[in-house]
Formats: sequence, structure tokens, C-alpha cells
Amino acid sequence: MDTVFDLFVIGGGSGGVRAARWSAGLGAKVAIAEEDRYGGTCVIRGCVPKKLMVYASQFRGHFEAASGYGWQMPFEQPVHDWSRLQTGRDAEVERLEGIYERLLNSQAVTVLKGRAVIDGPGRVRVNDTVYQAKRILIATGSRPDLPSIPGIEHCITSNEIFQLARRPARLLVQGVGYIGLEFASILRAFGSAVTVLSRGEYILREFDRESAVFLERELVKKGIQFRHSQCLVSISKEGDRLIGISGSGEQFEADQILMATGRRPNTTDLGLAELGVDCKANGAIIVNDQHETSVPGVYAVGDCTDRMNLTPIATAEATRLAENLFGQKKLSVAYEFTPSAVFTSPPLACCGYSEEQARERFENIDVYTSDFKSMQHALSGIDERFFMKLIVDRHTDRVVGAHAVGLDAAEMMQGVAIAINAGATKADFNRTIGIHPTIAEEFCTLRTPRDEH
Repeated sequence: MDTVFDLFVIGGGSGGVRAARWSAGLGAKVAIAEEDRYGGTCVIRGCVPKKLMVYASQFRGHFEAASGYGWQMPFEQPVHDWSRLQTGRDAEVERLEGIYERLLNSQAVTVLKGRAVIDGPGRVRVNDTVYQAKRILIATGSRPDLPSIPGIEHCITSNEIFQLARRPARLLVQGVGYIGLEFASILRAFGSAVTVLSRGEYILREFDRESAVFLERELVKKGIQFRHSQCLVSISKEGDRLIGISGSGEQFEADQILMATGRRPNTTDLGLAELGVDCKANGAIIVNDQHETSVPGVYAVGDCTDRMNLTPIATAEATRLAENLFGQKKLSVAYEFTPSAVFTSPPLACCGYSEEQARERFENIDVYTSDFKSMQHALSGIDERFFMKLIVDRHTDRVVGAHAVGLDAAEMMQGVAIAINAGATKADFNRTIGIHPTIAEEFCTLRTPRDEH
């Protein structure tokens, strides 16, 4: 092909699409290639369809709570149509996929379908055609990482769970990260019996320990069973049943087994090694704060770098890279106070340091916590509590961590994250008038640090 692109993007997920259209908007000639569907993990098989399932699963709890407020239900037991949910969810995903492609076309980006492989310096091969590019961006995301154990072919991952023709009556989940817990919570709310296996002692090991322990107690109230220090070593299929055997010899029977044991950068067979791009042992591409790899003219953003695997991080990295390459700027992404959430029921949300991290990072900290029953459940009869926590650097009075578990925790954390990123102090929080009555006002009324003795 005679055309030489200013930027060739490999991967049509959130980061790749943002980089392509933003760069084109700045005047660059851009091509992008995707071997599957535009939208990537988040839109096609991640954040979006999963959040729609979260919303769908919450109605059962609303029905149960309604009688305490005087509502008489016209039915004793709500009935859910799994196929109707799938149809509506998939239609919305398809709509968003179309939007992604239209956004690219609106910026005159050359959109290609097929697997892209780096074919040498400044060369990308898509199917049987080789394209030339001054710069190449890898934005290929990540994929589920499965353990090599007998019978693993009988398990599903976070990809296949969206394709289930029917809801499993019994779900066994291996893994206590956000993916495993979110799907465990969703399926339990729909009525499935759910057991979650953890190889260690705690769930959400990378999150604040106290918050994670609180969340586990709330999930147990919902009927999820947790078995710690249990890891499957083999799976067998007997008729319609799956039998998982743990290292201790215990057997677990289920209709489906979800393996949520982590994700791996999707960088295999892209031509990176042949070009000399440095990667970590797990395949993650090594980049600097300008998203440059070890090879000049080759860049990487998003989950394929395995730094902070969040969709908004991928899009932020992509935007800043485009501005740096074609907008004559030198921007970088600030990762320190990135908010995130686990969309269980109830959800967990956080911003900044966990208590464990803060104790390593700061000389002295003050920790403020509150554990209470929200007003929403004053009449519902549902045993659900809310937990919130602020972590303060005692030397500067700056709030360096915020954590919440409970109703709408993720929604309120976004506003708290703005304050934390702006450098708000505990005095700023104290000075702010709360909106009453709300759950979020408690962030403004925490006054007494936890007694460490």
C-alpha cells in the first residue's frame, strides 16, 4: 500500500479507538485494526454487559424490600426471563459497537477488520496486506488467564458467561478478585446457589483489607458461600454435572464453574519479540510514562501494559499519547488517586491508598470509619449495612484514601475522588455541609479517628 500512516493502532478496544480518533482529530492519518469486534473487552464482554446484568439482578432485592414500605406485590415469587435479558443486553452492546465504528469513520480513520501483526520496523500486516506506519500503537488489552489443570476445558471464563443459554442453578467460582465476585453476586441475586473458592484467606487482596472483610460479610448475608484456602486442581464432567476437586481433596459439584483467576496481557504472536519490544514474563509490554516501548516509534496503552487495568485509564493514556504525538504536548497520566469500584451487591468503591498501603507510605495516619444501617433499609426488613472509611496523612491533614461498601458507593465515590485529586484535607471535608438525609453526608461528619489502641 502506497499510503504511509502517521499512526497505526492495533486493537479496537477503548484505548485503541480513543487513540485513533483523537489522533485523527489532531490531523494525523490513522489506521486501526481489530480482529474481533470494535469496543474491546469493556463494551463487548466486560464493563457494559456486566453492569446491565448488575442492574437486572438488583430488581429481586427491590421486590423483597417493597412490602416493608406498604407495597403489595401481585405475585408471590418474581419470575425472570433469562433469554429476554440476553436479547436486550446484546442489542445494547451491538448498538455501542456501532457507535465506536461511526466515531472512527467520522474522523476519517481507516478501519480494518482482521488480525494485525507487526511485520518489521514501521510495517503492520493485516490478513494478507502490509501497511506502512511512522508510529505503531499496541492496544490489544488482556484475556482471561486459565490454570493448566485437568478438565479446565469444562470451565467458563468471564467471556463465555455472557453466552450461557440458561442461568445455572449452581455456580462454582474460583477466584476472589472483582470479576469473580461480581459474577457471583449477579448470579446469586438471580437465584443461583453460589460457592466461591479462594486460594488465600481474604477476598479482593489488592483492596483495603477492612473494607474487603466487611464486603464478604455482606455477601454472605446474601447467601454466597465462601471457602477459603481452597483451589481446584482438577475438574471432571459427569452428565450435566461438573465436579471440581480442590487440593485438599474436597469435592464441589456445580452446573457451571467460572474460572476468574486473573487476566493476561493479550500480546502473544504480535511480532513484538521479533521487533525487539521488551516485555515482562507475563507478556506485559514495558513502557515509560510517555507510553514508549523499548523500540522507537512503538507505543502501548491499556491492559496490555498490565499497569492499572481499568477502562478509564486506557482512554486517559490514549488521549494523552495522541496529544503528545500530534498536539505538541508532553502529558502523563496521574495514577495515584484513581477511583475504582467492584459492582457486587452491595458494591465496594475506593480512591487512593488502602490502610495497609498508607501505613507503608506515610509516617502517621488517622483512620476514620463508620458502620451503619442506611435509611433505605429502615423499613425494608433487609439486613444490609453501609461501611465507609477515610484515611488521612496526619502530617498534612490531606485525605489520601476513601473507601465505601454499600448502596450507591460507586456513584458517591466519583465526587469524593474529585476532592481527593484536588488535594482536599480532612478540614475541607469537615467544613463541607452534607446533604441530609443521604448516606454520602457521612463523609462530611466523620469526626473521631479510630482508636489504634
